[in-house]
Amino acid sequence: MSFRLFRISWVIARYRLDTLLPLDRLPWWLRFLLWFSPLRLMPIGQRSRGERLRIALETLGPIFIKFGQMLSTRRDLLPEDIADELKRLQDQVPPFPGEQAVTRVEKELEMSLSDAFAFFDPSPLASASIAQVHVAELHSGEDVVVKIIRPGIDRIMRQDMALMYQVAKLLTMVPEARRLRPVEVIRDYEATLFDELDLYKEAANTSQLKRNFKDSPLLFVPTIYWPFTRRHVMVQERIRGVPVADIHTLKANGTNLKKLAERGVEIFFTQVFRDNFFHADMHPGNIFVNCDNPEDPQYIAIDCGIVGSLTREDQDYLARNLLAFFHQDYYEVAALHIESGWVGENTRANEFAAAIRTVCEPILEKPLKDISFGQVLLGLFQTARRFNMEVQPQLVLLQKTLLNIEGLGRQLYPDLDLWSTAKPFLEQWMKERAGVGGLWRSLKRQAPELSHQLPELPVLAHQALHRMEHEHRQRQQQTSAISNMQQQMARQGKRQHRLRIGLVIVGLALAWQPLSQWAGSQQWPVLVAAAIGLLLLVWQ
Repeated sequence: MSFRLFRISWVIARYRLDTLLPLDRLPWWLRFLLWFSPLRLMPIGQRSRGERLRIALETLGPIFIKFGQMLSTRRDLLPEDIADELKRLQDQVPPFPGEQAVTRVEKELEMSLSDAFAFFDPSPLASASIAQVHVAELHSGEDVVVKIIRPGIDRIMRQDMALMYQVAKLLTMVPEARRLRPVEVIRDYEATLFDELDLYKEAANTSQLKRNFKDSPLLFVPTIYWPFTRRHVMVQERIRGVPVADIHTLKANGTNLKKLAERGVEIFFTQVFRDNFFHADMHPGNIFVNCDNPEDPQYIAIDCGIVGSLTREDQDYLARNLLAFFHQDYYEVAALHIESGWVGENTRANEFAAAIRTVCEPILEKPLKDISFGQVLLGLFQTARRFNMEVQPQLVLLQKTLLNIEGLGRQLYPDLDLWSTAKPFLEQWMKERAGVGGLWRSLKRQAPELSHQLPELPVLAHQALHRMEHEHRQRQQQTSAISNMQQQMARQGKRQHRLRIGLVIVGLALAWQPLSQWAGSQQWPVLVAAAIGLLLLVWQ
């Protein structure tokens, strides 16, 4: 671990990544440390800043490459030269040798390459952070691609994840960072990242996504060839399309970029709300466009290693939150956050709503096409610090995917209005979910369970009545016991009261005797009083 940390520090120093920091925005003490840092003694070299960043991420391995891929989709947040370099991380990562690829395929399939394929190209078609792809042809004549996991990649990833856990645990010592729940976020990221190492899971995800969009004009998903798919090798139908980031070719083909961008938003919301199964790694390297009909372009999705889903409750809260934002109903947003448990239940909705309004109103007053959802999220997170809002790990993948979609859409069509594109879809979804149709679908979904339980209803009803009678008897017994206890306490109180009176009378009688002797009167009143007192004492 210490060696890995040393290597990361060395790569940062070697490529002078400190020069990418905005010094004017840093605290004075950090600027002071950087100014007198030994890093300044190392030469920057002739490479551009974007190239230095890209090579550093490639050197550090798959987790850092994934981070660069995510950044590459947000050209609105990055300088153009850095975004252009990071775009190369999507499918131009340095490949591993073709001989290793052949050896791994034969080992996984337990057959020779010639027995499996009529043709196999040892030179990769594309190379990414975790795997690379080779062109091949089956003996049955289908053109396919073979995806192969990089050898030894799991060991490097485990080292990096262990380091990230250590950093996350250190962050939990800072109250401001604890709200972000770094350990839970890293754990969720780890699960999704290591899922990519199992190509059986990716193949299953691809098949599910293909079923969800069967015969859809919006999205095409390639076929998986299961007989040739293993844990570290996957064979799927070869697709032919234009990379979605190749704007020049798309324009040259006369592609309707406005429709293409809007369809990207529609696909995302369809996956999240209709299917509750969404492709969560939608960077441009995984998306192509079928331009056979330029006015009706169709997306092609590959690399379904990372997918996400939400609970029905989170689906509902998310949709209602987005609609509340569309209508600028900040009180509803605040109430939903409290109701869902995303902020503390003691939070005052009116105060939270006022804080959200202060941050979001200047943003939402702009024309809708100029609003970045990323800016809205950032404003929300900043506001939530005052109300101890915690990051929801189950929503991290969704937020990342939505930011990717927005970045891609604005790259295709800068005037994309994500808000107005999504609003009708969400309103229709909520209407269907809350209406008669939604109720009928819910009944159909629960019909197998209900039909299984229906013959058992008389027994269940008898058991329920028996439990009710048993509970009723228990309550009666408890009530009787409490009543007896109260009566005993009342009698005990009366006895204590008579004891006190008896003691007082006896005391007065004893005190009266000397006084009566001094006065020379008769003593019979004293004897009577003493007798009454003794009777009260005896009657307990």
